[in-house]
Amino acid sequence: MSQVQNNSSVSELLASNGGSIKTARKGDEDMQERFLKLLVTQMQNQDPLSPMDNAEVTSQMAQISTVSGIDKLNSTLEKLVSDSDARRSFEAANMIGRSVLIPGADMQLENHTGIGGFELTEPADKLVVTIKDSAGIAVRDIDLGAQPAGVGTFAWDGLANNGNEAAGGQYSFALKAVRSNQEVAASTLAFGSVSSAQAGKDGALLEVGRLGYVGMDDIKKIF
Repeated sequence: MSQVQNNSSVSELLASNGGSIKTARKGDEDMQERFLKLLVTQMQNQDPLSPMDNAEVTSQMAQISTVSGIDKLNSTLEKLVSDSDARRSFEAANMIGRSVLIPGADMQLENHTGIGGFELTEPADKLVVTIKDSAGIAVRDIDLGAQPAGVGTFAWDGLANNGNEAAGGQYSFALKAVRSNQEVAASTLAFGSVSSAQAGKDGALLEVGRLGYVGMDDIKKIF
């Protein structure tokens, strides 16, 4: 009877400590001490006519080592995540006051100047920016010529296609990039300044003025 009870105790110990990795973690030394005590008791009370199999003992020792190793691994990962979160929060705070490019097609014309950006998946022989007013009507076309792959910026002097000065305010823009007469994928990037930073559900969030909140990973370029 004692053999059966002790076999069950060892198994229960292994199972309980495996589950505790996700809940309340017990110390490695305490866990190993409990395991060894139960294993010794089990061996002392085993049936002489049917002793424990060496393979069974080895298997149980391997299980306790695995549980202990996973426990240590989880502790290390938790520390790394904590350190990473702290570092990213510090980086986010340092972004306040900096200008950035983030995904978007908005443009603000102020003091006869509007700034925007783009991201090309591959080089383009020609890149044309079309600036539109709040009604979606094209106001100005800017030929940026050939551009390499990656992130770039452009400035609008506030002049419309007819030579007149456009009114200050909110605009949007679209891109058309071609290479060897084939269209190239181009993404619009909005320009703005970081005014504040705060903790978010999935990490630090930056407030980029009228463009709203974005994550650190959304930033394509910092000025």
